[in-house]
Amino acid sequence: MTHPAGTAAPAAAPERYTLRIPDSWWHLELGSSSLDVTIRRLIEAQAYGNEAVGREELDALVRTTRKIAREAAARGALQAAGMVQFTDSGSSLSATTVVLRVNTPEDSSADLAELMIPVAMKNANNPLGRGTEANTAAVIDLPGVGPAGRVTVIEDLDYSGRGTVRTAIMHTVVPLPNTRDFLVISSATPNLSLLTEFFDVFDAISGTLRFPS
Repeated sequence: MTHPAGTAAPAAAPERYTLRIPDSWWHLELGSSSLDVTIRRLIEAQAYGNEAVGREELDALVRTTRKIAREAAARGALQAAGMVQFTDSGSSLSATTVVLRVNTPEDSSADLAELMIPVAMKNANNPLGRGTEANTAAVIDLPGVGPAGRVTVIEDLDYSGRGTVRTAIMHTVVPLPNTRDFLVISSATPNLSLLTEFFDVFDAISGTLRFPS
């Protein structure tokens, strides 16, 4: 499935992109009036029959996912997807991926390497995950696309106004050909004990990005 790459683009700029999401993940229709109901239905379906999943845990996941979806919609996200699974003990595994188109102001540099410098400096001042794969900023070669920025970071995020959740995040920043804009693929999970495994999944997702001719 292809997705619009955002607002009208100049000649020779790609108007669509494709990104493969794991089959087991769900896709959110961000403009839907029934988004909140859909999110609860999807999460409760995953918990169905698992008596170890408590109502408090379930409701917290619903609140968190709703906030992520609302913020994605407010920022004009092009795509949002995610997953939730519950173990036999009732603990949850969850992750989300959101795609945004970011415009570079005319008075700012659109050079990818230059844009990565302040990100790297910010990461260097973040003690969470310092010196590990969870705290990096680099320019990578994205297969089939070319140079892209890759940022990994751990942040304490307030999803529901009831306290912060320590979350591992991977951003992949892709120059949109023949424009000053970027596609940003942001994936996140609160399951830090499985950070390496989830980062492998996030890397695989971003690696499927293509701009059809």
